Amino acid sequence: MAMQHTPLLMHRLLDRGARVAPNEEIVTATADGTRRQTLEQTRARACQLAHALRGAGIEVGDRVGTFMWNGSRHLEAYHAAAGMGAVLHTLNLRLSDTDLEYIINHAQDRIIIADADALPLLDKLKGRIPSVERVVVAVEAGFENWQTELPNAVDYEEFIRGKPTHYDWPEIDENSPLGLCYTSGTTGNPKGVEYEHRAQYLHTMGQGLTDSMSLSATDTLCGIVPMFHAMGWGLPWTALMLGMKQVMPSRFMDVEKLTSLMASEEVTISAGVPTIWQGVKGVIDRNPGKYDLSKLSRVTCGGSAPPPSLIRWYWDELGVEMIQGWGMTETSPLATMSRRVAKRSHLKLSEDDRFKNVAKAGQIIPGIEIGIFDEKFERLPHDGKTVGEILIRGPWICSEYYHNPQPDKFHDGWLITGDVGMIDPEQYLIISDRSKDLVKSGGEWISSVDLENHIVAFPGVAQACVVAQPHPRWDERPVALVIKSPGSDVTAEAIIRHCASKFAKWQLPDEVLFVESIPHTSTGKMDKKTVRANLDAQGYALPDLRNKAS
Repeated sequence: MAMQHTPLLMHRLLDRGARVAPNEEIVTATADGTRRQTLEQTRARACQLAHALRGAGIEVGDRVGTFMWNGSRHLEAYHAAAGMGAVLHTLNLRLSDTDLEYIINHAQDRIIIADADALPLLDKLKGRIPSVERVVVAVEAGFENWQTELPNAVDYEEFIRGKPTHYDWPEIDENSPLGLCYTSGTTGNPKGVEYEHRAQYLHTMGQGLTDSMSLSATDTLCGIVPMFHAMGWGLPWTALMLGMKQVMPSRFMDVEKLTSLMASEEVTISAGVPTIWQGVKGVIDRNPGKYDLSKLSRVTCGGSAPPPSLIRWYWDELGVEMIQGWGMTETSPLATMSRRVAKRSHLKLSEDDRFKNVAKAGQIIPGIEIGIFDEKFERLPHDGKTVGEILIRGPWICSEYYHNPQPDKFHDGWLITGDVGMIDPEQYLIISDRSKDLVKSGGEWISSVDLENHIVAFPGVAQACVVAQPHPRWDERPVALVIKSPGSDVTAEAIIRHCASKFAKWQLPDEVLFVESIPHTSTGKMDKKTVRANLDAQGYALPDLRNKAS
């Protein structure tokens, strides 16, 4: 029997939630509380937005930029662009105006939808983004008197007012572009990664599997990871498909407000980078019993590896499973997931052994192939000991950058990730480091991630960042920047002794520097490039980075 060939288009998934769970809510944080609408209303407004964009001349394949926080109108833009066949280009609010100018012009965005409070950042680009024909401004309370000199600016509600609440989504090729995300551009200009309908359809289905995050229509999701970063890790798509309640923090990223929002909305699953979860831990430690997070069962952590001590704290103190995910913008982004119990055989493991697995980057999501290779691209054994370059391929893995050939980033159908690590006999990926963040001392490699995780596990340490510094004899030596926990009197000597309990003498940091803050990239990762730039050749911090107090 022949089967129907139905193109894998995202609207087939996104419309489902509004049909099966029309009254579930999308909750957006505001300055004085929350703003709410149902999934049915969200889909209707997405159709109105699609009609408005079509009326403004947007055709299939045209790029529509968003310059927005996580909120219901951003979700409407996701749904509208996907349904009508436009390409959603999520612009990172934390990028410099130089990078924004480059990526808007490179993508040739025709319309930008922007939150009113973000307009001052976008206004810096006046006269520098000629492809942009119109700016649509989404207004929250307190920003009604917005002004801009950008072209043809119009209020979002005025833009969609009176438009039909149904749109006959076109049938297009399943390999048509759906989204466009740019990497953070730590070296050279940012690189664009184009997501196609088929790829994101399969990624969404993979993310929705029980053994990925156990996502369910019964969940309440608080997506803290920005929707402008790798499509919010794909969670907005999956939540719309399943018909989940979504709680969106907008611009209110203070950890106390986030913790309060999760408690009041009875959030069951959330997603963010390690610094978010370290911050939430600090809030709970300082305010025992203040926040009721009894409904919270899982938090997903990505962007960089969470310290094993943090994973264990969430389970021991809150009964919350921290799910570690690994991926990149180029992998759409999820590639591996690490769960406390990932196999039937794990039911017999002790709690300590379960956490040894959770501390790894995880097992591949079905549909993905991953391997480690040497410098000649020869496969290396999955023995948990042999370290090599991590390569990956699959139906939602980038095969080229948008209008920017980078042949050194790809090999024979594989994406060269830039990460190094190993794969153990149970097929867990174990990340050693980013290749550019490894410390090469005397011809031997030192993992900055391993040192950071060990330091953070020491009482009195809130955060740690280890970077390489040039050395006249050993090529490079590790230096550790440490943020103390409030009230901590931890010393550099104590941290070095703590490291010596696990690491060889030659692997120990040459110096421990106590700092007030550690710079982060636009995607929430520790910005080791900036840290290295702010340290001189002898490993001593410049005044703007170092806190002299020990």
